[in-house]
Amino acid sequence: MTATALPIHDYALLDDAECDARIKDAKAKLGKRCIVLGHHYQRDEVFKHADIFGDSLKLSREAAQSEAEYIVFCGVHFMAEVADILSRPEQIAILPDLAAGCSMADMANKVKVQQCWDELSQVIDVESTVTPVTYINSAADLKAFCGQHEGIVCTSSNAEKILNWSFAKREKVLFFPDQHLGRNTGYRMGIPLEQMVTWDFNKPQGGLTEQQIRDAKIILWKGYCSVHQAFQPEQIDAFKEKYPETIVISHPEACFEVCQKSDYIGSTEMILKIVREAEPNTRWLVATELNLVNRLNEDCKGQGKNVHFMAPTLSMCSTMFRTDPQHLAWVLENLAAGHVVNQVSVTADQAHLAKKALDNMLVAS
Repeated sequence: MTATALPIHDYALLDDAECDARIKDAKAKLGKRCIVLGHHYQRDEVFKHADIFGDSLKLSREAAQSEAEYIVFCGVHFMAEVADILSRPEQIAILPDLAAGCSMADMANKVKVQQCWDELSQVIDVESTVTPVTYINSAADLKAFCGQHEGIVCTSSNAEKILNWSFAKREKVLFFPDQHLGRNTGYRMGIPLEQMVTWDFNKPQGGLTEQQIRDAKIILWKGYCSVHQAFQPEQIDAFKEKYPETIVISHPEACFEVCQKSDYIGSTEMILKIVREAEPNTRWLVATELNLVNRLNEDCKGQGKNVHFMAPTLSMCSTMFRTDPQHLAWVLENLAAGHVVNQVSVTADQAHLAKKALDNMLVAS
């Protein structure tokens, strides 16, 4: 055990091959005391070191059920927060690079959401008519906000069930931070577009009239994923001109127009399942993050499938990309030496309320 934590700058110039060896050695020393989680969007150089991989909620739940003392989440900040909320008190959640955030999550913060809630309350009785729903891609304090106001968390795979649960309780939903997931899900449920209004958090009263607020079924936060913004309906048209047999599958974080032109819409786990289980020798155009699409293409080559990334330019999650082999080696070697670095910890009060909203989700879905 070293006396002090090993500094990150000692790792900055290590090449990936040396990091690989040191990561493997540190993992061997830690054994079952540590579990490394890899999100689907993580770069290959890090993803290959994960003990389990998947979407953020699946990873956090599995880690909480493991024997591990340390949960090293190769993802972004809100994911490590969820791992801390759902894990046992003795477990410690760690993010290799604390600067790995989420641009979508950053578009909705507690101050702006509270301001929205207060402004809505001047028009309607929010406590009796509005259920706050936050996408899991949000900070812990927004999950806590939902818990405080009898709201709920959703994922891209259970959003329809969560909206049904919400409407059973109150007539309206405030959905944040991703407008596209809310709109695409609501439309598939039969809610007209005109009953789904967009709250622009940079404008007074969200840029909406009082009548628009009263008539709305879903109030959508004006947030989005920068990766999924890259996908446009024209890209589908151009690709299908060349390959008319193409099957299009999109993540619901993509815009409404892209999803309307898609044969399938689904979460990362659903995209993987549908394409892997599809008939051999099929061609797919996929609207989700680049690392996932590239790995899926490699997985399916043996079946004669061609899996293409929808955008003509490279588009990956830049904040997810911040987690590199150097940061992972640094975190694991410090743990092996008896030092916890980059712990992500949610306060007890926030964790209690956030878990209430998460528990509502688990019951509803």
